[in-house]
Amino acid sequence: MISRATIALAMLATLAACASPQRQQMERERRSATAFLERQGSIGDPGRVAAADFAFAKMAREEGQWTAFREYAADDAVIHGRGGLVPAKPWLATQEDPEQAVAWGPNEVWSSCDGTLAATHGRFQEPEGLVGSYVSVWELQNDNSYKYTYDLGTPDDPQPVPQPREEIPEGAIVVPGLTAVRGMVADCPAAGESAPLPPLKIYDAGVASDTTRSADGTLEWTWVHAPGDLRRVEVTWWRDGEWREAVSLVAPVVAE
Repeated sequence: MISRATIALAMLATLAACASPQRQQMERERRSATAFLERQGSIGDPGRVAAADFAFAKMAREEGQWTAFREYAADDAVIHGRGGLVPAKPWLATQEDPEQAVAWGPNEVWSSCDGTLAATHGRFQEPEGLVGSYVSVWELQNDNSYKYTYDLGTPDDPQPVPQPREEIPEGAIVVPGLTAVRGMVADCPAAGESAPLPPLKIYDAGVASDTTRSADGTLEWTWVHAPGDLRRVEVTWWRDGEWREAVSLVAPVVAE
């Protein structure tokens, strides 16, 4: 398992790279930080996954919602709709961007030890004010970028009570707060070993599901679609010698 000190050193190396005014120096320090993590047995980088999710949301705001969904979709990406899984690229090719995009951002990120698979859990707000939660699953691509391979969002039920807007004095300077994101990396298997298989998931008859694991077997996600169009995604990860639930998001049946 990577120690906190190890992660802290890697983060300091990354921050030093960001602060450098010279691109070549930034690249050298980035490579040094990556090599350091590789020597420790982990190249999982939840910060890069969160950055991809934020860039995805930014593109949606600036260039169009479905334009961004097309750009950040992996070739095999699916969107979990009410009727089941929808292949993202064919469906998105028929969609026109709405006048205003949904806004979203991640709060938590889990990455496999090898960085090949990750999941983000965050919050969204629709233009009309409806708020909810989402889970996106991200895969590392051949060009070393991250693209989403699965997406599920569901509004809060009930919706939170709107809070009165605070009156801002004329001439006041407003500084927006920073969004805190928790980044977590699964433990790496010992050299020459692999993570043990997680407990087998058994569902009732009539329930469709499928499970995908990272290349090193340290992170796993499962989509579930039950009769009545109940949708669920479950993400688990290998940590401290046991399989732990990262997040389980349920989109309940919607009454007609």
